[in-house]
Amino acid sequence: MINEDVDATSPSLSRDDVQPRVFLQPIAAPSILGLYGLAGATFMVAAQMAHWLGSSDTMLLLVPFAAIFGGLAQFLAGMWAYKARDGVATAVHGVWGAFWMAFGILALLLANGKPPMPAGPLFPELGYWFIVLAAITWVCTAAATAENKALVTVLVFLAAGSTTSAIGLLLGTEDLVILSGYLFLVCAIASWYTASALMLSEAFGREVWSLGKSTYSKQMAPIALGTGEPGVIRGQA
Repeated sequence: MINEDVDATSPSLSRDDVQPRVFLQPIAAPSILGLYGLAGATFMVAAQMAHWLGSSDTMLLLVPFAAIFGGLAQFLAGMWAYKARDGVATAVHGVWGAFWMAFGILALLLANGKPPMPAGPLFPELGYWFIVLAAITWVCTAAATAENKALVTVLVFLAAGSTTSAIGLLLGTEDLVILSGYLFLVCAIASWYTASALMLSEAFGREVWSLGKSTYSKQMAPIALGTGEPGVIRGQA
């Protein structure tokens, strides 16, 4: 927001004489919430996929938490990342937050028999959605190389798990679904680490846990008047 000090009684004042005042709108790193949401939802669902836990009712019990913890919270983080001008975080949290909410709705529909529950791991309709998620997440991984290695690690395993899930669900191969569960588990751990590193960095005002910031990151002024929304600091770390 810009407020200009202009004396209304001096109409002869030129624009060069106006002194703009910038009001900063700092926000906490949205990816702290987004990555914690991703970590929690991915860990619980991946544990079921890897057969660490589970019964016929396990998925239905997990879904409400995944839809809110990993869905709503992460989607909100994506919208706040948009405010912070972080395109990668906007895409990752926005897309995966929307997926987790949709996943929750789908699980509730399946539990009520509409549509009927698929038999075994063959689930091509969901498999095609994982193709979409994999395609988006791989591109986000490439973009994240300009930010930090911790986020790249999260997205590599998230994209790999999505790719493996797509193949496993399309072919009906149980072993590939289990493998994707393990890939998602690693992603969850990396996501927890990255969110924690961002939070500690913000709390202490310095890097406590290394994020492995990229040397290729484009250096931009933290506040750019006339570019985007004035007074909003770009980025999260």
